[in-house]
Amino acid sequence: MTAGQTGAMDVSVSRIRRDVVTVDGPDALTYLQGQLSQDVAALAVGDTALSFVLQPTGKVDTWVRLDRAGVDTVRLDTDPGAGAGLVARLERFKLRTKADVELTEEVAVLAVRGAEVIDGVPCGWPGIEGSDVFDPEPDRLPSDLPLGALDYDDEAYEGLRIACGVPAMGAEITEDTIPAELGQWVIDASVSFTKGCFTGQELVARIDSRGGNVPRHLRGLLTDALPPAPGEPLLVDGREVGHVTSSAIDAAGRSVALALVHRSVEPPTTVTVDGSSVEVVALPLPAG
Repeated sequence: MTAGQTGAMDVSVSRIRRDVVTVDGPDALTYLQGQLSQDVAALAVGDTALSFVLQPTGKVDTWVRLDRAGVDTVRLDTDPGAGAGLVARLERFKLRTKADVELTEEVAVLAVRGAEVIDGVPCGWPGIEGSDVFDPEPDRLPSDLPLGALDYDDEAYEGLRIACGVPAMGAEITEDTIPAELGQWVIDASVSFTKGCFTGQELVARIDSRGGNVPRHLRGLLTDALPPAPGEPLLVDGREVGHVTSSAIDAAGRSVALALVHRSVEPPTTVTVDGSSVEVVALPLPAG
């Protein structure tokens, strides 16, 4: 199977890695309920949801997917390289709490996008359903994977992530990131505004009550030139209005990118990046 021209409904398979943090013990749910932005206590065993782990200031520490793996067990998975910081953050606030925190780094994952499979953890992105199969059997695809699925390499997978507007740790998400900058889809999927108090809640709730008004917004970029490098500034009449956070050539052959852009720049519009004209568009990107 090879990647080629693709639309939003194509099914793809990618081989990725995720860091997995397991929190287990009689106080695990109670502790995480006060630390995560998601309503952990409302999840039944087997349920999954996205969530933020926030700094006390309300800025993002880690963005995770949580899996209620058992009555007293929750698994948190995040982008590779972010697991150690997540463990340090959870341990720092874990006082007189009967719960163990364990990290497994670089777990092999088969990422299916465009379909869900029975053995996978749900991983839907804007405009596309999906599943992640953890610790898959080598060289064996899920038996219920639709025929004709495309094999995406790292570049094509990154292009799909960008096109869907899914932020990544270390790229769109840093220690300076405010949750609302990442878009309404991320907030709706990751934050409960009815669960009660959690670390960092004040900033998130205040911004939500003001209509999500933040200095920057995550936007998509399209260009006929080569993909702009992460860190490149976006210019309007010589004035810097943001910077590129991720870029790739997607499976349709398009140069796509994500950028955090000043709120004064409303898409669709054109900016200059490294001497080339680049279109700033709303997320998710239109199908290629």
